[in-house]
Amino acid sequence: MRCIDKKRRLLSIILIIAILSAGCISKKEKLVTEYETTNYDRYLYEGELFANQLCVSNENVSLNDFEAASSLHAAALFGVDQKKVFLSEHMHDRLFPASTTKILTLYLALKYGTLSDEVTVSKNAVSVPSDSSVAGLREGEQLTLEDLLYGLMLPSGNDSAVAIAEHISGSVDAFVQLMNQEANALGATNSHFVNPHGYHDKDHYTTAYDLYLIFNQGIQNEKFVDIISSPSYTTDIKEPDGSVRSVTWRQSNLFVNGTRTTPENVTVVGGKTGTTDEAGACLVLYEQDSQSRPYISVVMGAESKNALYTTMDSLLSTIPGSHNESPIYIVKNLPYCQFCHKD
Repeated sequence: MRCIDKKRRLLSIILIIAILSAGCISKKEKLVTEYETTNYDRYLYEGELFANQLCVSNENVSLNDFEAASSLHAAALFGVDQKKVFLSEHMHDRLFPASTTKILTLYLALKYGTLSDEVTVSKNAVSVPSDSSVAGLREGEQLTLEDLLYGLMLPSGNDSAVAIAEHISGSVDAFVQLMNQEANALGATNSHFVNPHGYHDKDHYTTAYDLYLIFNQGIQNEKFVDIISSPSYTTDIKEPDGSVRSVTWRQSNLFVNGTRTTPENVTVVGGKTGTTDEAGACLVLYEQDSQSRPYISVVMGAESKNALYTTMDSLLSTIPGSHNESPIYIVKNLPYCQFCHKD
């Protein structure tokens, strides 16, 4: 009897521990679920909890040694592997993205397209506004989808964006619908897109944080990284009469084309620029520190290209290891998903 009683006591203790442990796990999952319900109420995530794999912040996060121009609209720095927001300045404000929109277009083309597909450039693709940045495509020309992706990201071709959209979805309108659907699925619920290239429209907007979410998903694809990190790209385009012309597109990102040097111990892998009068100068970068840890930095709304790169220099200089020491960062008002941000 005593032996049986001891076994019963042991089983009771094990059962109590199991119940308590389950309660802790449920509580943790409840915290993440509550965070996601509050911030992504249009996003129903199945499987692994969404926020567990991402940098999350509701409030501004200040970083010592970072100086931004007073005219700047937003800035942010994310430690991808650390899942930490190192800097957040108005990163949830809705802003015009200009050509950083093309990050999403590239992501969708790689997800749904085949690189070797032959694409014929339509009249609609070459009829983009005259003040657009273009890859110089001509109606009736043929080139591969892969070629178009380089034409999209290096010279920031709006003509390439339209050609890609029509090829992937059949029309620009259908592709825009896909853009909004996929952005929402990635948690970028403060964004709304009306075209595949970012030419200004009052109803076309995103946030610095949503750009991080989209870009973070994009860099998981090796080809995405290859494209955004290429300083130049040369290809042959087939003309309607059967002749072939050779074109070379060069990277507009000064960090990638070698025009701008990076702070010591920081390597810029690639990124995307964007500029309109309404959006200001914008830049999204994928970089690594001296230990090859990945970061994503976002600057939106600089008043000039010089101000944009000066601000990004300042931001990159705060990355741990860029001064052979870790930066001191100050986190303000952080009631959000705290277990995602353990120091």
